[in-house]
Amino acid sequence: AGEVEVLSLDHAGLVERCASGEYSVVVSQLRDRFDAELLETAEITGISNYAVGFDNIDVTAATARGITVGNTPGVLTDSTADIALLLMLATARRAVEADTLVRTGGFGGWAPEFMLGTDVSGRTLGLAGFGRIARATARRALGFGMQVKFCPRPPSDREVSDDELGEFAGRVDHVDWDELVTTSDFLSLHVPLNEATFHLVDTDVLSAMKNSAILINTARGPVVDEEALVVALREGTITGAGLDVYEREPLLAPGLADQPNAVLLPHVGSATVSVRSQMARLCAENAAAMVSGTLPPHPVNPEAWATRSS
Repeated sequence: AGEVEVLSLDHAGLVERCASGEYSVVVSQLRDRFDAELLETAEITGISNYAVGFDNIDVTAATARGITVGNTPGVLTDSTADIALLLMLATARRAVEADTLVRTGGFGGWAPEFMLGTDVSGRTLGLAGFGRIARATARRALGFGMQVKFCPRPPSDREVSDDELGEFAGRVDHVDWDELVTTSDFLSLHVPLNEATFHLVDTDVLSAMKNSAILINTARGPVVDEEALVVALREGTITGAGLDVYEREPLLAPGLADQPNAVLLPHVGSATVSVRSQMARLCAENAAAMVSGTLPPHPVNPEAWATRSS
């Protein structure tokens, strides 16, 4: 039988505990940063990340040290796609502005040009990335009568066969990144955070988007240059943005919260009771397996386990 210790640590405390030799596996959250410096001194065998993403962990450095990383894939696909659609609808139809106006006594009755928004049905949704969450978003968007385009690996591209598209073959259009940016009414981001996607949406991309376009981000905050986005929203370069993630969470870029054409959620893509429960189960299963000396069921870097086991 093993022991479990629950701690609340800052980064320095995390470095110290990981190097102490007292722990075999660490269960981490996205706010816990496992950089190369920490991992260089870490005396642990595994990290079980309570998230599907793992950009808080230097996986290359972990692998070099024989530290296995586990994550919680698959269980938050639908909940995050729901949030993407929510952000599209809320931003297009100015739902937060309208709610605030009613609550503060500003509703004076119906008028022909009062709180005019943007249509969703019949518009073009551009999906940056076409993994599980993007596909679930596409499925919902098609149900709303939207035209769906995708670029599978922006800013680069790759071939995607009809067999790989499966149910989406003939229903969605594969375009390159530049065309996706310039032709989408809604540009929704579904890419992992890495060197290629850091600031994928920058000043140039925002300027190339339609003035009527809306940006949606449920992926990772640093995929968007948040300061450039504030300028684009303020100057009307794009019509709006719906965000669930931020570049320097929990901080926002200066001025972002002042933009009425932005809908801002507090990173709640996976925040349903059932999904967070499933994430906890997968996280615990990963940790328990690593502690008992077996490969976790959801490894990010199985080669690290092979290195340690050889």
